[in-house]
Amino acid sequence: MTLSSTHADPTPDLDAERAETVILGAGQTGLATAHHLRLAGRTCVVLEEHARVGDQWRARYDSLLLNTPAKYDSLPGMPFPAPRQSYPTGAQMADYLESYVDRFGIDVRTRAHVTSVDRLDDGRYLVTTTGSTYLADNVVVATGGEHHPRVPELAHRLDPGIRQLHSHDYRNPDQLLPGPVLVVGSSQSGADLALEIREAGRETWLSGTVPGEVPVRMDSLAGRVVFPVVWFMWNHVLTTKTPVGRKAQPRVRHGGAPLVRVKRADLDAAGVHRTDSRTEGVVDGLPQLADGQVLEVANVVWCTGFRQEFGFIHPTVTGPDGWPTDEGGIVPDSPGLYFVGLLFQRGFYSMLIGGAGRDAAYIAGHVAARARAAATV
Repeated sequence: MTLSSTHADPTPDLDAERAETVILGAGQTGLATAHHLRLAGRTCVVLEEHARVGDQWRARYDSLLLNTPAKYDSLPGMPFPAPRQSYPTGAQMADYLESYVDRFGIDVRTRAHVTSVDRLDDGRYLVTTTGSTYLADNVVVATGGEHHPRVPELAHRLDPGIRQLHSHDYRNPDQLLPGPVLVVGSSQSGADLALEIREAGRETWLSGTVPGEVPVRMDSLAGRVVFPVVWFMWNHVLTTKTPVGRKAQPRVRHGGAPLVRVKRADLDAAGVHRTDSRTEGVVDGLPQLADGQVLEVANVVWCTGFRQEFGFIHPTVTGPDGWPTDEGGIVPDSPGLYFVGLLFQRGFYSMLIGGAGRDAAYIAGHVAARARAAATV
């Protein structure tokens, strides 16, 4: 998303298009919210920065697979068109989102780069893009969390001859220079890429503590028995309504989700040099681990996550940690402003494709109730 570098107090734009609700982002949560608004008899416009719906998935690494089997990857009203126990690819997910828009006639405006969202004195919102403006009673921010790659400061001190890529820009091993590879970050993307790079014949290091793993394979017989229990836990136990869920929320937000498809045993069997030591320093231009090892590598792939960026919203709605000051996606200090798709927004399920509909229904219900209340005034 393109953000404006300066900001002045807005004035209502007489030429702005009126919309009851503007949704920012045509990913799974934005589209699910649009669908639930439609079911509630409300209208909305969805703004998508890419040229095609689903392009955010098409731009990921070539071998990307979803973390859950297809039977758990459906949005409300439309089953995912793949074998139930298979793991869909990123490209399949992209095409599914595009088909979802067509099936339900969702009003998506592509190539819409939002530069600011301003709350006006009358309580409405002025949404400004590079090509148009919208005047809305409600705004739902569904921009996702993978816009702004996070790379540690030490990256700038590595030898310039080392090729560095963030997972956001990695596509396949052909991008790498000949020689050993260090993958930094042991969450799902780190495990995925370390395994792929090792299987391409490169000596590969994976640095960082693995944030746990689901103990069975979801496509195995045991997985088919166990995963419904795991799914129940993710949806009803690990939520912000339970003590264990509230304790888990910051760990998941800052430490990553457990491995689902690729396990530690897979990495070890492939010959990945897996270490819990973090990459914390630089010695003679080479990365140094916390245990003192200096790795002579030709490439570093940063799987270090992304930072939140909501500075385009005025007045600000974020706390000192950069996260919105929301309550389950509702912003108390800015009536009519909502979020969907935040990591662990209302539960572990909030991060999953199959969980998008639940948070979307909650937010759409709040929007619809607000519209009904306004109509009675």
